[in-house]
Amino acid sequence: MTRETTKAALSHQSSQYGQYCGVARAAALIVDVWTILLIRDLENGPRRFSELEASTGISPRVLTDRLRELLARGMVTRRMFNEIPPRVEYTLTEKGLAACPVVDALRAYGDAWLMSDACSRSDQADAPAPSCESIVDSPLANA
Repeated sequence: MTRETTKAALSHQSSQYGQYCGVARAAALIVDVWTILLIRDLENGPRRFSELEASTGISPRVLTDRLRELLARGMVTRRMFNEIPPRVEYTLTEKGLAACPVVDALRAYGDAWLMSDACSRSDQADAPAPSCESIVDSPLANA
């Protein structure tokens, strides 16, 4: 299911009964794996574009798209510094920071319930936990 299909389905769910559904509206905003990872990284303070790119493994085009969406939704601010080379930092707004408990809940759920699944599929008992990139590319993430 693509990001657009997911948003359309959630929009339909939120308006199906003519009622506002906060879960559907919030999920439409932050359901994307990349968006969740950006919120996770920005939770610890301002980050540069290159830092976000490196920490998530996201392509520059997709990163630009997600940051623009977060900016348009008022979840992130963008600050340009008058330097050579130009420096731009992204920071969560109050609205963005309010999404951090969602990320924390996903982290706790993943650590408690999904880490053993990933480790049991590993050939090595002491194998490191899967990277964010391998999880993003998994069939579950793209469902």
